[in-house]
Amino acid sequence: MAGHRLTWLDVFCDGPLRGNPLAVVHDADDLDPGIMLTVARELGLSETTFVQSPTAYGADYRNRIFDLRQELPFAGHPSLGTAAAVARVRGQHHASYVQQTQAGLQPVDVELDGDRGRVSMLQEPPVMGVQLHRVEALSPVGLRAADGDPDLPPQVVSTGVPQVLAPVRDAHVLARARPDWLAIQALLDAHDAVVLYLAACDPRAARAQARAFAHSAEIGEDPATGSAAGPLAAYLAERVGVERLDIDQGAEMGRPSRLECAIEGDRIRVAGGVALLLEGTLRLP
Repeated sequence: MAGHRLTWLDVFCDGPLRGNPLAVVHDADDLDPGIMLTVARELGLSETTFVQSPTAYGADYRNRIFDLRQELPFAGHPSLGTAAAVARVRGQHHASYVQQTQAGLQPVDVELDGDRGRVSMLQEPPVMGVQLHRVEALSPVGLRAADGDPDLPPQVVSTGVPQVLAPVRDAHVLARARPDWLAIQALLDAHDAVVLYLAACDPRAARAQARAFAHSAEIGEDPATGSAAGPLAAYLAERVGVERLDIDQGAEMGRPSRLECAIEGDRIRVAGGVALLLEGTLRLP
């Protein structure tokens, strides 16, 4: 049986069993996409990544990202967690990498201190998509148009992959959200998006509280969504001029997370803590 080194981390957290878990499979050049998807389903996390040799000039490694349904062109916590896992395997406490994904090349910086660390990355330049009616964006989670933020309309935004952003009035509205998974699936499919990202925003304080609902009940709610945090920061930068944004997510799931965003030129830097949970060997036929 072939052995592949496996790293399991929590991302966007201040310690283990918080944030968003990620499994990273190393030295995966010999694995085809079908096997990678099967492994991701076997592990059962929202995403699993596979580290391969780069095929693009200037990249340090290729990051293949799989959820339980398919390969993703880009994702947030899988980018940060994979960089930390690569640094750990390479024995580097301080590292700057360029990862290759289907979305392009993204610079990632890693600082490790024992089993903990901090990682940040520059996501792709924002692409502002269509603006949605509040009913379309909020009804899939049992909310009304009046529950939406009156000054911030829903919109599709991408910094690597499209997300449906739906600002709401306050944290009380956020807590009332109840997913209708078939309706969420229809909404996301209509806009080729990965999650519906509800956010109660306080631009003056540069803070937001968020919840992310994925494509199906199988994947469920996401405790920390870096690929939606970047779009939210870009959206608020364009509409109200924020330069930084701290997002709290995952509290409703018992996995509190903190995602830190900052505007850097035409890109968004997204950062957070990582914690190593386990290391082992994945044995495949």
